[in-house]
Amino acid sequence: MRHLPPRTRHLTPLARATAVAALVLGLASCGLFTGPEEDGPALTAPAGVTAQAGSATSVHVMWNRPASTADVGQYEVYRGAERVRRLPADRHMVDVTGLRPRSRYVFTVRARGTDGALGPASRRVTVTTPAAVAADRAAPTRPAGLRGSVAGGTSVSLSWQPSRDDRAVASYDVYQGTTKIHSVGGRETRALVTGLRPGTAYAFSVRARDAADNTSPASPTVRLTTRRGKGGESAGTGTAPSGFRASSRAADGGYYLDLTWTPPDTGGEVPAYQVFVDGSQATTVMWGEGTADAAKYSFYIGEKPGERHRVRIRAQLPDGTWGAFSAERTVTTG
Repeated sequence: MRHLPPRTRHLTPLARATAVAALVLGLASCGLFTGPEEDGPALTAPAGVTAQAGSATSVHVMWNRPASTADVGQYEVYRGAERVRRLPADRHMVDVTGLRPRSRYVFTVRARGTDGALGPASRRVTVTTPAAVAADRAAPTRPAGLRGSVAGGTSVSLSWQPSRDDRAVASYDVYQGTTKIHSVGGRETRALVTGLRPGTAYAFSVRARDAADNTSPASPTVRLTTRRGKGGESAGTGTAPSGFRASSRAADGGYYLDLTWTPPDTGGEVPAYQVFVDGSQATTVMWGEGTADAAKYSFYIGEKPGERHRVRIRAQLPDGTWGAFSAERTVTTG
């Protein structure tokens, strides 16, 4: 304790600790001791993680950057507990290869900050690779009839005619120029591409892949320009649930709201919906696997008759962002 003032050398441990604390506080009040610097914003988990089997031995994993403002240095992709890929901060997708056919895999993604700190894991996504096809060297036919429409300032919707294959099409890969940016299942003929820049011209094409990783020639190119506007705006009206209806019914001494709608055609799973009542989010409905022509949901709203409520919903898109709101409906209990 040679650095303490002489009078503290013979103090009891408790008194000595008190003296040290007083000394530090005194130095801090004079600006001579500032203590440790405050930490910056903490990394959050990457959003919108999806996984699509591209072939019997590969899976295409995609994600969005974390919502936090912390600087990302790189991303780490995990298969179960094993880290399988590291990617720079400007990459948000990767093909994980060398997998087993007809096998189930779980993937997560973590961001690592520029300071080396590792952020939390994303949500777990599960995918099953298709069965292998022996001696398959025939590629699927070129996807035809590619069409596109602008779905807002940051997204476009693409559709095409299905390709033919001697076995089966395992997936469709969407390209922006020469770069693969998205994948959907072999039964899908639509894709919603988000995360684009407002007021920007893009060229898209589609290729089909089979379970043996044979890839078709590229479809004809479709050129689209996103709408001008703020980049933070939600995707356009094409991402909104359609045919939204809301009604009230009495049950169990109270009132329930019954909601029905048609899911938006996003080219992938809609994992969740947000329900807004009177301008505020009332609940989030986690959706199961599979698509449906119509969807419905009911929830308790209160005991009083004659109350008016404004209701609308929006869907979570396959990349984790939220789509446009449905039409708003007004419901009166009782």
